[in-house]
Amino acid sequence: MSTRSTTPAAGAALTSGEARTYAAYSRPLWQRVLLTRESAIIAALVAVYAFSYVRVENFDGPLTLYYLFLDVAPILLIALPMTLIIVTGEIDLSVASVVGLSSVLVGILHVDAGLSLPMAALVAIAVGALAGGVNGFLVAYVGLPSLAVTIGTLALYRGIAVGLLGTEAKTDFPEKWTDLAKQRIVEGQPYPWILLVVAVLAIAFAVLLHFSTFGRGVFEIGLNDEAARFSGVDVARTKLVLFVLAGAISAFAGVYYTLRYGSARGDNATGMELQVIAAVLLGGVSIFGGRGALHGVLAGVLLIGVINSAMRFNTDLVDKIQIVVGVLLVLSVVSPSFLSRASGLLRARAGLRSRSTAATGKRSLP
Repeated sequence: MSTRSTTPAAGAALTSGEARTYAAYSRPLWQRVLLTRESAIIAALVAVYAFSYVRVENFDGPLTLYYLFLDVAPILLIALPMTLIIVTGEIDLSVASVVGLSSVLVGILHVDAGLSLPMAALVAIAVGALAGGVNGFLVAYVGLPSLAVTIGTLALYRGIAVGLLGTEAKTDFPEKWTDLAKQRIVEGQPYPWILLVVAVLAIAFAVLLHFSTFGRGVFEIGLNDEAARFSGVDVARTKLVLFVLAGAISAFAGVYYTLRYGSARGDNATGMELQVIAAVLLGGVSIFGGRGALHGVLAGVLLIGVINSAMRFNTDLVDKIQIVVGVLLVLSVVSPSFLSRASGLLRARAGLRSRSTAATGKRSLP
């Protein structure tokens, strides 16, 4: 993918990831907070959850919420760095393959080589960061399109993972670690401890993206990488850092995935990259870069998770979950263009109406 070449309007200020003019601040605060794509996704999440709670049999049990959080935790983790990458106008399709590769490495290093599980996990995360660094170097310094690079490394990293284990699965993990991966924060409550990790990382990425000079540089790159370079942003280094973060956190998600299911396989998390990208775009991040907010992305991940969980209660719909994810991905890409054109037409009609009214008023003057 390549970044857009449009330049923000003169006098615009970069705040929450988009070029805002003085006219954008003429609306009341409640409209600027509530009338956004992020707020719409949060409202949709509440509505879908409430509907499922009332209409889907057995959906209201605490066990359902517990397994919902366990299922979406890896997607929540990977969506954090993916948000920043897409804001720059790039994309990383290799994240699920890094999950599978780190899963295989944990299995081989712990079960076969005898390393302690924490040490095996650290090695797997380091390899994930290296895999992300390869992506970042080819995109940022060689200048190759991220779409082409990460399609290639998607196949490469998955091929290495499958090649190392074949069809074999490593399952001999200590019970204390597999239990820890599924442990609740408070016994009897439907909140697994992995949510604490997600919360800490979400706060860190929110501060990085929305309240730091590094984050402002990320938005500037997405709006116009050439202008960002002239304004002092190290575009190449920023992209490299983001891809390394994506690789490291994807590898950590792979370690969690392995312990949660108690199995290291080369095909673990196959197809997860589509759910991550769909959630990020559904959460209000522009596929063209330059716009996005992390709270919308978190709501997008949970929305897809709630839909998946509700559909699993209907055996006739289980096989159609990927169809729903695909439809949401298409809608999340198409809807911003459709809405911007619709709002443009409405503004044009309002302008014509006001000019017509003004002209009529002038003609009626004595």
